[in-house]
Amino acid sequence: MSDFPLFPEQASTIAWQVDALYGLLLALTLFFIVLVFGLVIVFSLKYRRKSKDEQPEQIHGSIPLELTWTIIPLFMAIGVFTVGADVFFRIERAPADPLEVYVVGKQWMWKAQHESGKREINTLHVPVGQPVRLTMTSEDVLHDFFIPAFRVKKDVVPGRYTTMWFEASKVGEYHLFCAEYCGTQHSYMVGKVYAMEPGDYHDWLLGGPMASESMEQSGARQFAQLGCETCHMDNSSGRGPTLVGIYDQTRKLSTGREVVADIDYIRESILHPRAKIVDGYDPIMPVFDGQINEQSLNQIVAYIKSLNDTE
Repeated sequence: MSDFPLFPEQASTIAWQVDALYGLLLALTLFFIVLVFGLVIVFSLKYRRKSKDEQPEQIHGSIPLELTWTIIPLFMAIGVFTVGADVFFRIERAPADPLEVYVVGKQWMWKAQHESGKREINTLHVPVGQPVRLTMTSEDVLHDFFIPAFRVKKDVVPGRYTTMWFEASKVGEYHLFCAEYCGTQHSYMVGKVYAMEPGDYHDWLLGGPMASESMEQSGARQFAQLGCETCHMDNSSGRGPTLVGIYDQTRKLSTGREVVADIDYIRESILHPRAKIVDGYDPIMPVFDGQINEQSLNQIVAYIKSLNDTE
């Protein structure tokens, strides 16, 4: 279907599966349109009243016929659901150890930062043949990150993280759009995605203006500047829970409820620390909402995630 003029080329590992699902739904829709309209025309001609006094033959039902038109559509619906669910879970579940990129949407631009610390605006450079996971948030209003050639699209929401992954399969330059109306200059919130050979991507990371710090290093610096390590490291006074090895682990709250310390939990605990208090600790952490911008918050979150590797 990628050769059809209305379709962008397939440039990711998931693109052909999305197109196959779309083609299946389109074929089924056309089949039932032809079937229903065909039967309407046939029945209207074959069974039309031929005289004013004619009485049609009364039909009292047919169990085989009713089972047929019930069971066949049922299995067709189950088949479509199964195929659709398989594509959905492939899109939603990123492979292990993807390349991490943090994206911030803002009227009217996209800002991306790689793990090395290198930043770009309205462009995104990625290697071919390697899974890439985008961790995204918005500074202002609702946006939507859309790369048609990769068949991936995700809302970018203020105040929380959303994630999206893809694996580019072809070297090239591809369109990037905001697919959610976000203000008067929404149509100008566009960019380019450059899929590169791994070696070229490595050279790109090392070329041009070099970032003085990686995301983890920037996060560690700000973590110290904000005084977080006073309470939250292994050698701390114990006034706050240690953050070493916290990421993706279960935490018991003072309410007795348990939560997983994912990126949204870490984000909320930084901005609104009293929303979820860890069991055994007092709510003494200051609120940082409005004091940290999204880029700094992403860097601190990346640093806290990296503490899992220090166990």
